[in-house]
Amino acid sequence: MPEGHTVHRTATQFNELFAGEPITVESPQGRFAAGAKSVSGQTLVNARAIGKQMFLEFNNDLTLRIHLGIYGKWSFTSHSGELPEATGQVRARFSNPHALADLRGPTVCEVINRHEVAAVEQRLGPDPLNPNPRGKELERFIQRVSKSKTPIGLALMNQDVISGIGNVYRAEILFRAGISPHTAGSALSVEQLTQLWNDSVKLLRVGVKTGFMITRDELFTKGPSKEDRNFVYKREGLPCRNCGTNISLEIMAARKLYWCVSCQA
Repeated sequence: MPEGHTVHRTATQFNELFAGEPITVESPQGRFAAGAKSVSGQTLVNARAIGKQMFLEFNNDLTLRIHLGIYGKWSFTSHSGELPEATGQVRARFSNPHALADLRGPTVCEVINRHEVAAVEQRLGPDPLNPNPRGKELERFIQRVSKSKTPIGLALMNQDVISGIGNVYRAEILFRAGISPHTAGSALSVEQLTQLWNDSVKLLRVGVKTGFMITRDELFTKGPSKEDRNFVYKREGLPCRNCGTNISLEIMAARKLYWCVSCQA
């Protein structure tokens, strides 16, 4: 499942290709035919992301909400004439005279009005990649974690607590903070929660800039191999890069959890 930085990159690409002009929206698969009809031919005003969800805002006050989930994916191509035939199960196709984007397999693909958008935004947790006026988003994060006894390893994966964090960033952020994933959110100090938030901002911004989930500071600008990018993710049984203890792997709420029992005691 794409994490938040990927969705923000996709929103930026959508703006570059489609914003400010009418866009044709179709549903080759047929499952999104009614929704496509309601926005096709309208001008795309803006594409933006909140965590793992993308919002395409049109000039008729309708918004297309897309959540890729586990299986969803985008493909972008350029064209200068007749569009290629859609292959596979294309839920939605977006095109203008020079660009084409096909969406396959999303968990959510729905057209909603401004009131429904507001309800989704209210439900979702703060996104470290979005503006944080006067520290309000950090404050929301602290409030949502500190009131719960849920282990922080679960809380960080809850999009109602913080938007955009997935399995990779969850493992890496907790390791960098030296916090056990089993620690209750209510047991963490404001300083610790602030550190988690600020590090989320830092790492997700690196992800947006590079396109990779790199969590080792010394490698932010070096284009590291996949095996070198992280401290603990998918390194079970290998020595911790800090202390040498073998990295542990366990299942937490049906998801793989990677951590160092020594550094994160």
